[in-house]
Amino acid sequence: MSDEIHEECGIVVIRLLKPLSYYQQKYGTPFYGLNKLYLLMEKQHNRGQDGAGIATVKLDLPPGTVVMQRLRSTANNAIEEIFGKIHTHINEIQKKKPEKNEDTEWLKHHIPFCGELLMGHLRYGTYGKNKVENCHPFKRQNNWLTKTLAIAGNFNLTNVDELFAKLLELGQHPRERTDTITILEKIAHFLDKDNERLFKKYKDQGHTNQEISGLIAEHLNIPKILHDASKRWDGGFAISGLLGHGDAFVMRDPNGIRPAFYYADDEIVVAASERPAIQTAFKLSTEKVKELKPGHALIIKRNGTISEEKVLEPGEKKSCSFERIYFSRGNDKDIYNERKTLGKLLVKPVLKSINNDLENTVFSFIPNTAEVAFLGMIQELENNLDLQTAKELENMPAGKIDRERLKKLLSSHPRVEKIALKDTKLRTFITNDSNRDDKAAHVYDTTYGVIRPGIDTLVVLDDSIVRGTTLKQSIFRILDRLGPKKIIVVSSAPQIRYPDCYGIDMAKLGDLVAFQAAVALLKESFKDNLLDEIYEKAKAMDELPKEKIKNLVTEIYSHFTDEQISAKITELLRPKDIKADTEIIYQTIDGLHQACPNHKGDWYFTGNYPTPGGNRVSNRAFINFMEGKNVRAY
Repeated sequence: MSDEIHEECGIVVIRLLKPLSYYQQKYGTPFYGLNKLYLLMEKQHNRGQDGAGIATVKLDLPPGTVVMQRLRSTANNAIEEIFGKIHTHINEIQKKKPEKNEDTEWLKHHIPFCGELLMGHLRYGTYGKNKVENCHPFKRQNNWLTKTLAIAGNFNLTNVDELFAKLLELGQHPRERTDTITILEKIAHFLDKDNERLFKKYKDQGHTNQEISGLIAEHLNIPKILHDASKRWDGGFAISGLLGHGDAFVMRDPNGIRPAFYYADDEIVVAASERPAIQTAFKLSTEKVKELKPGHALIIKRNGTISEEKVLEPGEKKSCSFERIYFSRGNDKDIYNERKTLGKLLVKPVLKSINNDLENTVFSFIPNTAEVAFLGMIQELENNLDLQTAKELENMPAGKIDRERLKKLLSSHPRVEKIALKDTKLRTFITNDSNRDDKAAHVYDTTYGVIRPGIDTLVVLDDSIVRGTTLKQSIFRILDRLGPKKIIVVSSAPQIRYPDCYGIDMAKLGDLVAFQAAVALLKESFKDNLLDEIYEKAKAMDELPKEKIKNLVTEIYSHFTDEQISAKITELLRPKDIKADTEIIYQTIDGLHQACPNHKGDWYFTGNYPTPGGNRVSNRAFINFMEGKNVRAY
């Protein structure tokens, strides 16, 4: 993706089901859990580079000792800093007490984070400053272990104001109006209620307070707590949590918007945002890693029992298709094939644009995350050439084979070159507006000497085009230096027309170049009064309950074809000072669904939001645009 966008976030949960001595004996280290946590976080580093954090719980410690520990960092190398600090401490203790290196019980009591229950989080900040206070896990401490809670998640809620008001009705005084604090306090509230319910029950039965603590730990109803806490949440979420007494959970939203996977055997339970991370860390086949079902929670009890429980009624599955196009690592078995199909489906419009002239066309891709889709495109071009060769051979008269023509056919291949090189790691989408354009102009460099000036057409494949800043300020210009007759930029994603509100950093409608193109077309066709009409309707509708709100922004696009909008986007993004002709070709919605049939979350392309709050966010984003407010709509 040439316009870099970010998504919240990545999660890991590990529960060791055996004593630490088991891992010492089998794997040669009592820090098996910590080592796996580090590996799983590194393998999901793509999901968050603004910060990281971990939390651990040690089981069966006596009173007066620290059970739950947490460490967070916003350093550029946050994961390395966190685990570097932990291992520095481990090495210091082991040097002072070498005779204790094999004593796993002593190590557990004296070395921080040497616990059986571990949770990690990687943060991409789509909202809030990049401070350590914004990093997960978030923690709620209590002298009752069954009320001590830490959460970390990949989520975004659209109705924080509504939920905040509910907390006030309960008599609470939340310290922040954010979805993270809201989620933490919601779960904590119902956790407290279940504690109180069980305390009263066992007190009435005559148990002592100490006995009651153990009974509460055994009988806490985690699925019901999660159901009661989340029944009014509107958004996409994969949330993990640890409780001080040893229970843990990973919960997924009813539409499966955010991803979550897990694996369990007799040694370990592990959950993560991405399947390949688990496969790599534990050398597993694809089939052994399960996808957590929408509306369900993976429940890991203190005694080691594991279950997948329904906590919310599942809706239509609308898993985020951007995960498939861009965010998730491309080494997932299904994602790899889906991205190849996305590239394959673009061959027909590309061939039409170049008039089937492969001889005078060079193909490349930008950036590296587009490589798999590019591979699919080239393979399909090769297939087309093979079919063309076979057809010509069939039509050649017997005994009169044109050897020169045959030689040319058999040696024909798409011309593939590495053209664009990203030589500076700059976050062009979220850097401040005052210096974004200047930075974008220097993000990419190019390979010289492979394009024949004035003869060759250059086709470059990108994951998607969000704002188009990098394309306009950098890519078109550096490619034009090579002297191509025409530059065709091909997007493996459809036009991004609507804001996201489930965790992707695309919250402002006016930033989206597809929206800018539609507005420009309205003005050119003297239909810009429609903008005022939609604005008035959106303002009136904003006071309604979210369930009654419709996405009015779809009306703006309904007046134009995809091709008209693509042409206008090309016009808007083409720098005035370049010589080459330009064209932008987008994936179709049908093509997206064909490539990713099991991940139909396409709201940023179609406006079909999976939750009612999405429609409100889209309308509010439009209201903000009309009122000149450069703020998020949720």
